[in-house]
Amino acid sequence: MYENHTWTANVITLFPEMFPGALSYSLIGKALKNNLWNLKTFNLREFATDRRKTIDGPPVGGGAGQILKADVLDSAISYIIKKNSNYKRDDWPIIALSPRGKIFNQTEALKFSKCKGITIICGRYEGFDERALELHKIPELSLGDFILSGGEIAAQVLIDSVVRLIPHVIGNHKSLEEESFTNYLLEYPQYTKPLSWKNLSIPNELLSGHHQNIKKWRLNKSEELTKQRRPDLWKKYKSKGN
Repeated sequence: MYENHTWTANVITLFPEMFPGALSYSLIGKALKNNLWNLKTFNLREFATDRRKTIDGPPVGGGAGQILKADVLDSAISYIIKKNSNYKRDDWPIIALSPRGKIFNQTEALKFSKCKGITIICGRYEGFDERALELHKIPELSLGDFILSGGEIAAQVLIDSVVRLIPHVIGNHKSLEEESFTNYLLEYPQYTKPLSWKNLSIPNELLSGHHQNIKKWRLNKSEELTKQRRPDLWKKYKSKGN
């Protein structure tokens, strides 16, 4: 992380009133109130130049829906860049949320958490005029192979996943090291009291008090779950020589 700087999420959206939304709750919300990170929203409509504040238009060549206009997107992006003193793209990545983008993952989240901040463009309607993305060399990211009505909910998910990696946001930082997707493994099963519930018991290995046995059991379960549920991650895990 950068010293003496608060990590900041800039969000370009048609619906700034949707923020902070879920980001105002729990540890992420507490961290926001304590200025461990910042959230700034930019209403795309404010960057339209005509009297009607037009931000979209029909797709050239025909087709359903509307497309977010290149000139309006460019104005919003350029405004944010100019507002940041000593702007460097590596320090302030810009991404557009889109179903056709590269799948977002924990590696990306960790990378973003080590930047000064991030600018997120929330998609709406049928997408963006390609020229705005091309001009600013903006990559597209997706949360998965499904469609949402817009990028606002996806932006909150992405921000949450990044902010929790910022130092001091999560009290027990060790818990981050044992989560799913760390080292390409899914997290092992977890239990709490009572020891027996509806004829279901906690595995004896976890009750032994033997730390090495517990560690071994958890690793075995993580490997077992990953191999069964996420063969793609299992392949990456094995390629690391495990």
